[in-house]
Amino acid sequence: MYPATGKQVTPHPCAITMATGQKLMRAIRVFEFGGPEVLKLQSDVVVPAPQSHQVLIKVHACGVNPVETYIRSGTYSRKPALPYTPGSDVAGIIESVGDGVSAFKKGDRVFCFSTVSGGYAEFALSADNTTYPLPETLDFRQGAALGIPYFTACRALFHSARARAGESVLVHGASGGVGLATCQIARAHGLKVLGTAGSEEGKKLVLQNGAHEVFNHKEANYIDKIKTSAGDKGVDVIIEMLANKNLSNDLKLLSCGGRVIVVGCRGSIEINPRDTMAKETSIIGVSLFSSTKEEFQQFAGILQAGIEKGWVKPVIGSEYPLEKAAQAHEDIIHSSGKMGKMILLL
Repeated sequence: MYPATGKQVTPHPCAITMATGQKLMRAIRVFEFGGPEVLKLQSDVVVPAPQSHQVLIKVHACGVNPVETYIRSGTYSRKPALPYTPGSDVAGIIESVGDGVSAFKKGDRVFCFSTVSGGYAEFALSADNTTYPLPETLDFRQGAALGIPYFTACRALFHSARARAGESVLVHGASGGVGLATCQIARAHGLKVLGTAGSEEGKKLVLQNGAHEVFNHKEANYIDKIKTSAGDKGVDVIIEMLANKNLSNDLKLLSCGGRVIVVGCRGSIEINPRDTMAKETSIIGVSLFSSTKEEFQQFAGILQAGIEKGWVKPVIGSEYPLEKAAQAHEDIIHSSGKMGKMILLL
């Protein structure tokens, strides 16, 4: 598939400068909601200036998340004002800081999970309280894979599920960015980790990232295999990446008081509520940006400890140049057996 512009674009080595003195940059812009083709690469976007308590990041890598495709299509509950630049997760170097910023200075390596101006761009604005130091032990690609996947995994496990050491967790769709993050965090916090993936390669990756056992969700009898592994008690927590396909089966796998935590869903499903009654089980949705400032600080602390101890190790999947953003949006929804975090490189 050609880039969103319909022609090959030669990347600029750096932002260019107008005669007026305004710096310009390359960025993906969305002028109307629709399919991946509405992602337009522009080379004349003005580099934003940081306001109070904001930083300007020279973006080296940006994560691509499924939610960005829903927002782009216009079907998501939150619709940004048009035109806009997609993207939340970036990693790069501080270019400049606004008034009131004391934690960062020009030249610092950072990552961010919630850009103000959009991450599919050479420069991105971020609030200083959603920006974090990026240790030298992680490269920029890994930094761009930290934000939404790892913060979502923390919220799902500790806020929504209230998971405790000694419990079991099934990560349904464990080979993607959020799934692998969940496996790493759950294993480090003393849970028995089961995972599913759609290929032998995916199963191997999930095992390498914290799972005790992995099952191929494309096999006809994989649910029976999970039941056998979980034993009579069942699974305490299920982190669900595709609820519209798996929720009915999930309810049959749970322990007494078990919880299904819905992280991802792409449609409707028919379930029998009776399946929740005998074991008093729960279905709980996750919305990362419902987190309070204090909760984000808690999640950041968990990740900082994991980076220092070495168990936070983002796995990078497909990589695309900025001009291939439309292809990335196509692939993140339609490519089966996704492994690792999809990123744009700048």
